[in-house]
Amino acid sequence: MSTTGRDGSAAVPTPAPRRSTSPSPTGAQYPLTAGEAVAVVTEVGAALRSFRIGERDVVVPFGEDERPPAVHGAVLVPWPNRVGDGRYEWDGRTRQLDLSEPDRHNAIHGLVRHTRWQLLRHEVDEVELGLDLVPRDGYPHPLRHRVRYALGADRLTVSLVTENLGDNDAPYGAGFHPWLSPGRHPLDACKARVDAAGWVRADDRLLPVETTAEIPAGVDLRTPRSLRGLELDDAYVIAGGDRPGIHLTDPDGVTASVRALEGFTRWQVFTGDGIPAAYERSGLAAEPMTCGADAFRTGDELVVLAPGDAHTCRFELTLLPPPERG
Repeated sequence: MSTTGRDGSAAVPTPAPRRSTSPSPTGAQYPLTAGEAVAVVTEVGAALRSFRIGERDVVVPFGEDERPPAVHGAVLVPWPNRVGDGRYEWDGRTRQLDLSEPDRHNAIHGLVRHTRWQLLRHEVDEVELGLDLVPRDGYPHPLRHRVRYALGADRLTVSLVTENLGDNDAPYGAGFHPWLSPGRHPLDACKARVDAAGWVRADDRLLPVETTAEIPAGVDLRTPRSLRGLELDDAYVIAGGDRPGIHLTDPDGVTASVRALEGFTRWQVFTGDGIPAAYERSGLAAEPMTCGADAFRTGDELVVLAPGDAHTCRFELTLLPPPERG
């Protein structure tokens, strides 16, 4: 359609209204089903957007058309948690990462959360995605990542394999960011247990100061403890033994759990205080990590990938019914 100007000349055509064609911020959706278990993994970030068994969420879900509200379900590579000032020394050179947590002057949660991963395989109960990390000034190492989500009737198993395609040693760490769901209850009505062998004292930027085998009483969750009024954003040393985990039990006795299977050494536990209001204290961030915060600078538990080497880590999410009463 066009109009005529006041002087009789042809005016610029009036554009027809058009609907937004903006792509979903989460990209393509990859649904998985196994019995009553249902999960959705996203193209962007290879993130776990939802996982439930029957009508009970195991993780706090978020919408297809919203960005992960607080790193929900993210894959965290080539480092989890934080790098102080985004600056570290490697191979005789100083490297500078973007300060993605500017308020604390840190680089946080790696480089792949907002990247579209390539679909490698998608079956009814399994999906595998890949990403070849492009080198950059702050991290000049070409890494190949392959993440696999395998759904069973009572659990979701997640594995990540990372290979160094470059010619030089690469500093490396990995983590994941599931938010355990309290079901239909508020978080303050739930109890949490963390299988821990130590605790990391951190400064006000959440960077490590020291690691100690003694866990202060105020943050000791080695036995189930009410989360009412408890604010946590703390790192723990993962306990030894078979499938150590973080467990969130609701008042009905149902427990959502994340369990470390291979390659992880640290937990980060966050009660979600101060995140976007719609999600504040809506679940418990239960993050398995291969190293803790600032490992690029401290070297603590840091993985060094030689050329051609690969690293594997695995964890599982599950839902446990209430114990039977005798």
